Amino acid sequence: MSRLLVEGAFEVLVKARALEAQGRSIIHLEIGEPDFATPPNVVAAAKKALDDEWTHYGPTQGYPDFREVIARHIGGTRNIAVTPDMVSVVPGGKPVIFFPMLALLEPGDEVIFPNPGFPIYESMIRFLGAKPVPVPLVEERGFSFDLDVFRSSLTSKTKMVVLNSPQNPTGGLIPADDVAEIARLVADRDVMVLSDEIYCRIVYGERPVSIASFPGMQEKTIILDGFSKTYAMTGWRLGYGVMPPWLAEAVNKLMVNSNSCTSSFTQRAGLEALTGPQDAVDAMVAEFKRRRDAFIAALNTLPGVRCRLPEGAFYAFPNITGTGRPAKQLAEDLLQQAGVACLAGTAFGEYGEGYLRFSYANSLENLLEAVERIRKFLTK
Repeated sequence: MSRLLVEGAFEVLVKARALEAQGRSIIHLEIGEPDFATPPNVVAAAKKALDDEWTHYGPTQGYPDFREVIARHIGGTRNIAVTPDMVSVVPGGKPVIFFPMLALLEPGDEVIFPNPGFPIYESMIRFLGAKPVPVPLVEERGFSFDLDVFRSSLTSKTKMVVLNSPQNPTGGLIPADDVAEIARLVADRDVMVLSDEIYCRIVYGERPVSIASFPGMQEKTIILDGFSKTYAMTGWRLGYGVMPPWLAEAVNKLMVNSNSCTSSFTQRAGLEALTGPQDAVDAMVAEFKRRRDAFIAALNTLPGVRCRLPEGAFYAFPNITGTGRPAKQLAEDLLQQAGVACLAGTAFGEYGEGYLRFSYANSLENLLEAVERIRKFLTK
């Protein structure tokens, strides 16, 4: 248990709520969830499912018609051939990290993962007794890997590579050429790739390329996707993994031993989300882009701060080395003294030092007010 890590965002949220209870004004830029309502057609589908008594156990792997729709969706968006037996429906995205790692990793195995990165990657690697091998993300490369470092990190003990694009916490995308090179480097190795693509619909330019689409890589890749971010369904706990059938069987065993199945009526909602109108998603992404453009421009006016324009997700990851303050201390000071809740880059790994993460899943008015509060703090 001592090897398990936690998510800093939830810890900061508790602190921020405590300050609010004391009457303090706090602008919440710490939690990574869309500030939009779940699309009405999806909510209506869930209500109908409840009325139609989709309230009992379902198949451990997920309902066949739902897995068929997911298979078509992933096949069409990643340009690969996907069959329903490759799909595992699970309660949220995290089980697609937890279960495949639990099934595949032995003590002493090495796992390459992005740093700074989603903290649950390293948490699970350590929990299983495997060796975490962090590869730093490079700001000058749009927060993609330094491929020379990636290449030198591969050893005979490497059993898994974790990719995340668009990326949390940086908002960066891995360029297609880099994905191709990573595929080339692992193609002949006994290595599985966990490709976390949960933010794949929240992009502001070209869609990211999935490593599963490269020759020979589909049978070596686990695609993580779900409904939390794209459809503002974080509380619904609905996600899925697409993986080789032999691994899906292992995930099913772990599912039946832990959750039995994913909620039946939420799967009906997910079915509507994928097959129904996408207007709400398009509107949400357009609003995120509007906020991104204004918020990043404002951050770049702060003394000692510079921030790249994120290509996806809804996070800003400004470089704050020019302020002369350590990330963790600055994040704490901004919460306590400026009333702005954000995360230190070090909440996402050692290479996050010198950065903060802001979620711009908040109103444009609040985002710009947060910048002015930060400015006042930095210049007082």
